[in-house]
Amino acid sequence: MTSIPDNEAVSQLVPTAARQARRVALIVAVAFFMQLLDSTIISTSLPQMGQSFGVPAVAMSIGITAYMLTMAVFVPLSAWLADRFGARNIFLVAIGLFTLASIACGYSQSLTQFVAARIVQGLGSALMTPVGRILVLRNAAKSELLAATALITWPALFAPVIGPMLGGFITTYLSWHWNFFINVPLGLAGLLLVARFVPGDRESETKPLDWPGFFLTALGLAAMLYGLERLAHPEDGMLPTAGLVAAGVAVGWFAVRHVRRVTHPLLDLSPFKVPTFAISTLSAGTIFRVAINATPFLLPLLFQVGFGMRPVDAGLLILAYFLGNLGMKAVTTPTLRLFGFRRVLVVNGVIASLAIAACGVISPKTPLALVVTLMLVAGLTRSMQFTALNTLAFADIGAPQRSSAATLSSMLQQVAMLFGVAVAAAILNLSQIVRSGAAPNLMDFRIAFFAIGLLGLVAAMRFLILPAHAGAEVSGHAQKSDVERV
Repeated sequence: MTSIPDNEAVSQLVPTAARQARRVALIVAVAFFMQLLDSTIISTSLPQMGQSFGVPAVAMSIGITAYMLTMAVFVPLSAWLADRFGARNIFLVAIGLFTLASIACGYSQSLTQFVAARIVQGLGSALMTPVGRILVLRNAAKSELLAATALITWPALFAPVIGPMLGGFITTYLSWHWNFFINVPLGLAGLLLVARFVPGDRESETKPLDWPGFFLTALGLAAMLYGLERLAHPEDGMLPTAGLVAAGVAVGWFAVRHVRRVTHPLLDLSPFKVPTFAISTLSAGTIFRVAINATPFLLPLLFQVGFGMRPVDAGLLILAYFLGNLGMKAVTTPTLRLFGFRRVLVVNGVIASLAIAACGVISPKTPLALVVTLMLVAGLTRSMQFTALNTLAFADIGAPQRSSAATLSSMLQQVAMLFGVAVAAAILNLSQIVRSGAAPNLMDFRIAFFAIGLLGLVAAMRFLILPAHAGAEVSGHAQKSDVERV
């Protein structure tokens, strides 16, 4: 006779699974924090690094470019590696590579050595983000997905707050080398935590590697991202930039055509058939991410170039913006549970877009309290929208699609991040050219913020096509009709 577990035994299993999901998400968040801190901290030390290597500060941008392109090349491979060798094992390798490369960056004696170390660091970073998401998806039940996603989102909101300030402090009072050595304790902690607390996993059936799909996807993504990055630097020439973007789109088309025809494609595109994933990553989600990724690029320029503020004063206002990001984390889960994804994405999206546009209205004469309040509102709504989009993307993704979905999401977020900066820079430059100005002025920034705010508003309205119950199993939002039936 089969024994039936008593209610007490069942009740003990649920909290255990929930704790395990949160534990994995927190460990992944530690690794993400190390990765994102490194990305935000390095920009403050480029002039000093250039002096150490005996090259102009502008030449140090090759280290950032090499890192970005390496990420673009290897991100498409992460899903196959996670399925073939286990997500936990690949995540350990990613953290190990990133940590060792950080040490190599700190000990670099020349620009060539530094670029080589940054390439290895980019490889670790390329594997870390999508594989970390895969680990979270495999360990979190749908009821725990919102809390887990909120945990792995906080590094993207917190690292930019302390990165520039910490980098400036380290570079001024220690040396630029310690901007990389700071990753060592974080990396070692991540390795120990993953090895101790994250369960091993591996797909029961492994597929052969789709080499043509890998080369096409990597080449297309690298060309597009490099072209988008160059858009922010029009002095480099627009013809090569446009050629790179066009080549990336063309090669990407061939990559999509290829993966749809082969038996074992590198990336499974079926997640795009899931409406919640498609709208939160490919269509409205990408457009809105472009808008909110453009804002952190425009704000420092507005305060320093448009308002004539000192860097330290501009930094304090930016701090208010990112503190707003952090302040929303405590209320995101109950808000989504109360109102559901559709209402939050539409209403919060409208508020976020209006806050972006409002940045174009303020001037040096605007009361400081009003500017700080606007920064807080913009940060709060940005945080809510990010968490809602990142959670809804995986709300209806089945287990066989998780690896590819995580990789596709990472790829599209990279495109949105660079496209946001590129669009903002292009609008500023175009406005400046039209009025024949020697440098951007306050009017150029107003036009840029109004355009970016309008873009976000269009994307927010697009979320109206979501069903009222979209993601309800994840958010815990109960529809009135469901309650009445009960």
